Amino acid sequence: MIVAQNNVTASPPTPWSKSLVEPNIHHTAYVHAFSNIIGDVQIGENVMIAPGISIRADEGNPFWIGANTNIQDGVVIHGLEQGRVVGDNGTPYSVWIGKNTSITHMALIHGPAYVGDDCFIGFRSTVFNAKVGDGCIVMMHALIQDVEIAPGKYVPSGAIITNQQQADRLSEVQPDDRKFSSHIISINDSLRSGYRCADDIECITPLQEAIDISTSGLYSIARAATLQASSSTHRANLHPDVVANVRNLLTQGYAVGTEHANKRRFQTSSWTSCASFNSDREVEILDGLEACLQEHSGEYVRLIGIDTNAKRRVLETIIQRPGDVPAATQTHRSESPLLHNVTASLSQPSSLPTQSSHQAHLSTTLDTEVVKTVRQLMHQGCQIAVERADKRRFQTSSWTSCDRIASQTEAAILGAISDCIANHPHDYIRVIGVDAHAKRRVAEKTVHRPGQSIAPTSSVSASSTANHRDRVATHSLGATTSNGHSTKASSTVLTSDTVATITRLVAQGCDIVTEFADERRKKSNTWETGDRISGNAAEIIRTLESIVSDRSKSYIRVIGVDRTAKKRIAEQIIHRPTK
Repeated sequence: MIVAQNNVTASPPTPWSKSLVEPNIHHTAYVHAFSNIIGDVQIGENVMIAPGISIRADEGNPFWIGANTNIQDGVVIHGLEQGRVVGDNGTPYSVWIGKNTSITHMALIHGPAYVGDDCFIGFRSTVFNAKVGDGCIVMMHALIQDVEIAPGKYVPSGAIITNQQQADRLSEVQPDDRKFSSHIISINDSLRSGYRCADDIECITPLQEAIDISTSGLYSIARAATLQASSSTHRANLHPDVVANVRNLLTQGYAVGTEHANKRRFQTSSWTSCASFNSDREVEILDGLEACLQEHSGEYVRLIGIDTNAKRRVLETIIQRPGDVPAATQTHRSESPLLHNVTASLSQPSSLPTQSSHQAHLSTTLDTEVVKTVRQLMHQGCQIAVERADKRRFQTSSWTSCDRIASQTEAAILGAISDCIANHPHDYIRVIGVDAHAKRRVAEKTVHRPGQSIAPTSSVSASSTANHRDRVATHSLGATTSNGHSTKASSTVLTSDTVATITRLVAQGCDIVTEFADERRKKSNTWETGDRISGNAAEIIRTLESIVSDRSKSYIRVIGVDRTAKKRIAEQIIHRPTK
């Protein structure tokens, strides 16, 4: 079970209930941190509890929520002190909700209430002092009170069912309605799995590393190499990944198309179709694809997969960008530019080269965090720029752009960052990620500070550099004594209380963010937000020492952010300007 600690609590002591019973939640369930569960609540396997839900078994209790059920945003489940229903296990409950059931947005289930298996309770509908049998579908804004609805009945939107005669006259659920209800269950089960994965670093990391290849249906690099060796149809201007992608689409019965755009139209997402394919034969489609690439060699070209029955696109993947060199002319390296464009931003094993020698050299001259930041922004489709500021401009947040990056390839971006740092070693340098469609900044990260040494251009590997950095960090944070106890981190600039706070927040997995204010802004509590600081406790402490030195004339405070609950859990001023 993935759930925040402070949103699951025992029921309070009351005249009618002296026992402090806590919820019992199956480990496969997902409970969002913005929901509250109180008291004797039994939650089964694979249950999805969305944000903004209140489940309070503090008056009427207990509650039962069966396996594979989803409780959606804004639902309230409560019960009266008196009145019980009999659950399927023969035990009395204030509220019983069966398995494979959907309680949708803003619905109210107030006990005594029974909702059976495979039911659907629509938006803002209310069930109070009533029983809804298995397989029932209750649509939106309905009221069900003081009645028992037989299994398999359909309650239309806006219906008010408050006497048994009304309940007995309800029509039967139709097959299409059952299909709709089952679809909602499957969608929410996928959401549950996705949320659990997003909160689990071991689960999400492989997905992030496979970003374009896994989502677009492309084969892995190793599989692509195998296809290239075994394919009977060799295409000089098409990488095997593109050929395999076309085959996948045709095998699944999808139509294939291509679109192109110059740089201006690409920025406004105004694509133009290439000549249409009047065939579903692989050879003819690949011929047309090569012709489109050659005809628009200086433009963006993307491959489209189309579900003609649903009239929707199932795939959009860029296979050529301006400046790409045709694969037929690439005699000096084993990869094609098409594959390079698709996978340049992925972290590949060293045995599978995905960078040119110049790009690899740039990666070793920059900190690995900078390279990682660039790749993440490229994964998100952002345009990347570099800005600089001297100490005075840094304090007033007046940044100046470095030279414009002519190409948005990884090598060009890393080269521009290296050049800006080399040309302005005494300035602050930051990387900007810009969403070209929304025309707004989505990321700002400082990658160089005055006095910070530039990584040497030696042949030392990134992993050995990282290991050395970890050893330094461990030494700074504290050394282990012979009896197994570790010494406490120290700092010549920060107080011991600040060091202890940082160490505790890092141990809790919190994000560390800085904020700044001058005397006037502090009095009005309008702080300026700085960068998020990453690394272990020792690295964060060293970064904070540098920030204090750089912005000695400002108030500086540290914020600890719970990344799961997305809320602040600590605020501490670590520096005050001297009078």
